[in-house]
Amino acid sequence: MRKKDNVEVEIVTGIADAAEGYQHVIPIVSDEEELSEGVVIPDVLPILTLRSSVLFPGAITPITVGREKSIKLIRDVESNSGVLGAVLQREADVEQPAADDMYRVGTAARILKVLEMPNGNLTVILHGLEKVEVLEYMQSEPYFKATVNILKDVAPERNNVEFGALVDSIRDVALNVISISPNIPKEATFAIKNIDSKRGIINFICSSMDFTDADRQRLLEAPGLLARSRKLLEILVREQQLVELKNKIQAQVKRDIDQQQKEYYLHQQMRTIQEELGETDEGDIAKLRERAQTKKWTEEVGKQFEREVVKLERLNPAVAEYSVQMNYLETMLELPWGEYTEDNMDLTRARQRLDEDHYGLDEVKERILEHLSVIKLKGDLKSPIICLYGPPGVGKTSLGRSVAEALGRKFGRISLGGLHDESEIRGHRRTYIGSMPGRIIETIKRCGSSNPVIILDEVDKVSRSNHGDPSSALLEVLDPEQNSTFHDNYIDVDYDLSKVLFIATANNVGNISAALRDRMEMINIAGYILDEKLEIAERHLIRKQCEAHGVKPEQLTISREVLATIVEDYTRESGVRSLDKQLAKIARHRAKQIGFEEAYEPAVSVEDVRKILGVQKFQRDRYDLGGMVGVVTGLAWTEVGGDILYIESVLTPGKGTLNLTGNLGDVMKESATIAWEWVKAHHAELGIAAELFEKHDLNIHVPEGAIPKDGPSAGITMVTSIVSTYTGRRVVERIAMTGETTLRGRVLPVGGIKEKILAAKRAGISHLILCEDNRKDISEIKAEYLEGLTFDYVRSVDEVLALALEK
Repeated sequence: MRKKDNVEVEIVTGIADAAEGYQHVIPIVSDEEELSEGVVIPDVLPILTLRSSVLFPGAITPITVGREKSIKLIRDVESNSGVLGAVLQREADVEQPAADDMYRVGTAARILKVLEMPNGNLTVILHGLEKVEVLEYMQSEPYFKATVNILKDVAPERNNVEFGALVDSIRDVALNVISISPNIPKEATFAIKNIDSKRGIINFICSSMDFTDADRQRLLEAPGLLARSRKLLEILVREQQLVELKNKIQAQVKRDIDQQQKEYYLHQQMRTIQEELGETDEGDIAKLRERAQTKKWTEEVGKQFEREVVKLERLNPAVAEYSVQMNYLETMLELPWGEYTEDNMDLTRARQRLDEDHYGLDEVKERILEHLSVIKLKGDLKSPIICLYGPPGVGKTSLGRSVAEALGRKFGRISLGGLHDESEIRGHRRTYIGSMPGRIIETIKRCGSSNPVIILDEVDKVSRSNHGDPSSALLEVLDPEQNSTFHDNYIDVDYDLSKVLFIATANNVGNISAALRDRMEMINIAGYILDEKLEIAERHLIRKQCEAHGVKPEQLTISREVLATIVEDYTRESGVRSLDKQLAKIARHRAKQIGFEEAYEPAVSVEDVRKILGVQKFQRDRYDLGGMVGVVTGLAWTEVGGDILYIESVLTPGKGTLNLTGNLGDVMKESATIAWEWVKAHHAELGIAAELFEKHDLNIHVPEGAIPKDGPSAGITMVTSIVSTYTGRRVVERIAMTGETTLRGRVLPVGGIKEKILAAKRAGISHLILCEDNRKDISEIKAEYLEGLTFDYVRSVDEVLALALEK
């Protein structure tokens, strides 16, 4: 036998042994010219249908045969030492393929060896000869026979640079794929390195790589070796990328599993050590889980709690993080998840409760009762959040407490005055040392129910800083469309605030951001007149101070006349807070007399008031300037209620300049300038000589210079004062005014009318001039507030001057 035959026998023997051991080894004949030497391929071939393998020319491949047709075909061909055609079927799961179920291009092959398998199948070792095309099937029984056409693989010229580069690239990429792929035998590396034939290495790689049958078929059908090499390199690069990605994923998964196993092992060791040292905390953790069973929280919150408990189990009780984690879990358990108090919807009782606790404030009470009626009808709180605004001491905070008692709900109060850190509302993240929930969640926890009445006190005193803007955080709290999923940074889960009745209080609504103000329903609580203060003192304050100081009601009595003296001479406010303090002093003095067993009269006289409270502190806004030139009474609004102020002006020799004094703000200075310019523009109609503006300076002063003053509402007051000074006409007695003016002499409306009217009544003024557009504000004020007052409504400065200056 020639060298070729010896090589072939050795190859077949190796493959037979490999097949017996179920290994996948695919050698190939090294001499390209001897592939079909001495073998004649007839025009008609028996066709062996391959279920999931593609045979390439020059390749020696073991094929397992199990179908009866295929077994008969193998035995007939082997006995005749003939040639067969190996063709891949399109669908591997088709058990009895027809002619249309097979590809048209296959490989002519001869049988080298047939091995009998224990299960009755055959393992046939085929030697690929040439690529053939099936032209027409001649028979299908007992097996397929077809006429074929031989398709020679056209090789490029020897000096083809592209083909050589392609083969080198294919070799390199294939070696890399074999080195990183666990599915390809490493012996293939040795074969690739030792095959010299370019045709041989291409067909060997096509046969031995882990390609899909569809890819192998496309490679076989490629017209010529150059096209096959291009397609092979493309497939190899794709396979290389896939194998690298798979290996990367598997490595990452292995690292994660190893880390988890390591952590588990270390935690088990730590737990064993803790048990030996007697530091186990199993009891505490079991109690946490037991308490969690009673909570009415959502499934999401329950999962979050369990995750945090698992973290706690892994911690050593001696480390600082343990107490932080335990505090968090305790906070979660102390919150009243889904726990609500039952509302008392007896509106008659609510009205009675409000009347008992607060005198007057009828408008506010009606609005609160309307709000409670909506809650009764709808069963939810999708109505706007209430904001009570007004001067200090008028009962805003205590009104909220009365609402809670009337409804039968828990009551909580949050003071927002001076708050400048957003975390005070939203809470601190647990990464910070000393972190805790925000004030909203803390108040809910303290109340012990998820539907309390919460007073947000002094919401206008919130300030912005580099720690954030708390008023922006309040937007979520006070928006009924958002607060059902309020997110506190500390508990790190959503909490439902939609059932909480929020009542905000403020003194100056101008300090509240527009977005926050838009989310609240503003209810004004104005100051009290003298009669209301006397009623409040008699009904509430005297009894309150007697109880606070241990004095019996019959031991301390104060008449209305004495109360009026206290109010007018010792307090200066729209509310009753200062009055309460003065009554507390009187109650303490009486308690001292009783304690020392001194003789006393139960009824307090005016002389007793002077003795206890000292000399008179206030000359209460009394109008004491009648019929003067250049002095006009204006009305002002302050955070403690209304007040009167005087605008004084005088001419001095000079160069025609305007001087302003009295601690005036920019807006008030602009009002003075506008008033002066209007007078100069209309000096002829007013009967003022032009030279007065050139040879005299105008000086405007607003008394009480230590107190800052600002705003546009003194515009018409300044015009009246300036005209009075230039013309020498006296101002009508007991008249006051408020309104903004323009350069064209129009009078514009201003705010705070009710407070200003109360200030005028206290000062003994009887005639008020207001803008025509403020008439609607007067119609909303109680009739008793307006008794003894005359109102004139104007639209221009000319009308003001006609009313305010004597002829």
